[in-house]
Amino acid sequence: MTVEVTPPEGKTSFTGIPESQFIDDVDSYMKGEDNAEAKIKSFDEVHQKYKFMENSLATRRKRLKAQVPDIRSSLAMIKKLREKKSSEEKMETQFLLSDQVYAKAVIPPTDKVCLWLGANVMLEYTLGDAEELLTKNCESAEKNLAQIAFDLDYLRDQMTITEVTMARLYNWDVKRRKEKKAAA
Repeated sequence: MTVEVTPPEGKTSFTGIPESQFIDDVDSYMKGEDNAEAKIKSFDEVHQKYKFMENSLATRRKRLKAQVPDIRSSLAMIKKLREKKSSEEKMETQFLLSDQVYAKAVIPPTDKVCLWLGANVMLEYTLGDAEELLTKNCESAEKNLAQIAFDLDYLRDQMTITEVTMARLYNWDVKRRKEKKAAA
């Protein structure tokens, strides 16, 4: 399922990533400046902030990508429990106790399940309520993934603009030094 996303009106990203400044005319931008080191340093700081934001967004994306399959498997299990309940049939299964350790269990027909909510909290839900909650969580996770992908693309564009601007400032500085050296 592909979710189309656009940032809120008046914003360029979902997480408020600042827009990078592109210097079109380096000569007029650097007018009155002796060297470009201070300007390059400020752009480098912005670039480092962008890298930090990229790392943060990538971590969130990784966590969400791991959550979606878990939510889908829980939804599939609820569907299976509904089928077994309607046929009044017991279900034999294996469940995970710890890494690589499983136990066999026979589950009688039921209309209730327990869901881990996080922070070591588990709540009992009816099958319908659990399905509704998991469906909502799955849709929310997919929407967040799409927003993060959008923000990562936008962030990469801003990083590229910043890198190009830093290179142009550096080249301007080198050119100015050569001209100064040739004049001396």
